[in-house]
Amino acid sequence: MRINIVGGGLAGSEAALSLASRGFKVSLYEMRPQRTTEIHRTGDFAELVCSNSLKSEDLSNASGVLKAEATLLGSILIEIAKKYRVPAGKALAVDRIKFSAEITRLIKENPNINVIRQEVKSIELNDEDTIWIVATGPLSSPDFESWLLSVFDEDLFFFDAVAPIVAADSIDMTLAFEADRYGKGSGDYINCPLKREEYEVFHDALVNAERAPIENFSDRLLFERCQPVEEIARSGIDALRFGPMKPVGLIDPRTGEQPYAVVQLRKENVEGTLYNLVGFQTRLKWNEQRRVFRMIPALHSAEFVRYGVMHRNTYLNSPKLLNPDLRSREFSNLFFCGQITGLEGYVEAITSGRFVALNVEHFLKTGQTFVLPKATMLGALIDHITISGKVPLNPVYANFGLLPSVRARGKREKKLLKAKRAIETMKSFLEREGIL
Repeated sequence: MRINIVGGGLAGSEAALSLASRGFKVSLYEMRPQRTTEIHRTGDFAELVCSNSLKSEDLSNASGVLKAEATLLGSILIEIAKKYRVPAGKALAVDRIKFSAEITRLIKENPNINVIRQEVKSIELNDEDTIWIVATGPLSSPDFESWLLSVFDEDLFFFDAVAPIVAADSIDMTLAFEADRYGKGSGDYINCPLKREEYEVFHDALVNAERAPIENFSDRLLFERCQPVEEIARSGIDALRFGPMKPVGLIDPRTGEQPYAVVQLRKENVEGTLYNLVGFQTRLKWNEQRRVFRMIPALHSAEFVRYGVMHRNTYLNSPKLLNPDLRSREFSNLFFCGQITGLEGYVEAITSGRFVALNVEHFLKTGQTFVLPKATMLGALIDHITISGKVPLNPVYANFGLLPSVRARGKREKKLLKAKRAIETMKSFLEREGIL
């Protein structure tokens, strides 16, 4: 039985390495660098195109629970992420260049993985001797999108935005300070404070700046977690101060007081030579980004090594098309994983790739697939996008609201109880079913 994987992003790379490590030969198709996308910059596998953060590792955070489950499932990419982490408080942030380079090396050197650098424009689903895993992500090529539309008659999409990155030596540190919120962590963030009058001038410039035109753009198609900073600002004068520019938990050592507003910068690499503007995804024109973001006092001479951009993201209407094993309801040899399923986020993509790889192995050995318990974070996510989510589907990321309720007094206690149950449920399920 042949196994073909389409797409070398996070989900596809995880699936390929997982199956190869368990003795299966796979062909991994990746169109880059021959044909690139509007957001990718390299031909490396598992390139991180947005933030370099895989979010919190704390078990009071839903993403922390998902990472714990990914570790139980044996995720290869999560271990690589830990190897190339950069300081980011409680978050697992990585040096994106070294992270992708390591994954690319492992894939190229693995004798069980046949890398095919070409675009897949369609799939022959009548070939019963081939299993297909589609992990083309939210940036599927137009030709492959057309094929998906012809097969499933579904056309759903939303728009996503990416934050700019600046050179560290161009940040005016006399106007900034290093600190984590509430003093937790080791001062991994650079904080750029603004006084009230500075904030108001910045806000006015931001909401009136010229935005880049995007074909078929509609505000209603913006995914809430990736709202451009200018769209947040347009919702009210204080919207940024309760969002990406919130000053809560930060004290400016120069004044001994909490700033009126703050822009946080997070390391992009281990060396600390690059920083991204946290929460500053944008669709402003590049010259406008340079003009407006330099109005932040500490960034008055900032060198932008990458400007923010917005791009079209494609995903399936999974409640109508996929089973909770992430296999097509119509075609038994077709699996999907990653963001094309409607999962949102790096760790969500990685864990779904591991899940599908284990399911393909289980299917080849037993003729059956398995479904994770809904009390686990990954099981709840997949249940949401395939069973319980509304139609049409909105992209979803790990959150405690997906998990069955528990009885507890405080919010944190509830989260921790759900987290403990999810991890214990995953452990017992894997042991009982003999999945690993």
